[in-house]
Amino acid sequence: MAADDDIALVKRQELELVLPAFDEAVAFALGCAIRDRALAEGLSLVVDIRSWDRQLFFAATANTSADNAEWVRRKINTVRRFARASYRMVLERGEVPFSPQSGADPADYVIAGGGFPLRVVNAGIIGCLTISGLPGRDDHGVAVDALCDHLGLDRAAYALPAQEGAK
Repeated sequence: MAADDDIALVKRQELELVLPAFDEAVAFALGCAIRDRALAEGLSLVVDIRSWDRQLFFAATANTSADNAEWVRRKINTVRRFARASYRMVLERGEVPFSPQSGADPADYVIAGGGFPLRVVNAGIIGCLTISGLPGRDDHGVAVDALCDHLGLDRAAYALPAQEGAK
């Protein structure tokens, strides 16, 4: 039942981590906070924050590559098409590529953690915060932590539990 509990928690994250407003300043504040954390903790990651019509923040730390940006692109497509966190897709389906019949070409969509829908009060999902570079569950956790910090919420109340066998 751990997977069911994780799915329920991710759904709660999606519904409750809602921004009161979103603009270039919010994207910059979120992105800088994530980059600062990555530098302080020695995390190799790429962060992309966008509304659906344009990219508002992008940063990459040491030891990332163009592959990370490509993973970000595919995670964003998945969040936009399915209107949910890409890690919820992992929990619900497993990390199996989309079938050709789905119309979600694996060249453009991926089931991997790290894409999180940005919701705004009275507007719904307007964009995506995406992390790439860590294991998918950790990518997802960085996004959730950043939103909690920005909203003044307790990270622990929204954090997924550590997986057994994880370091």
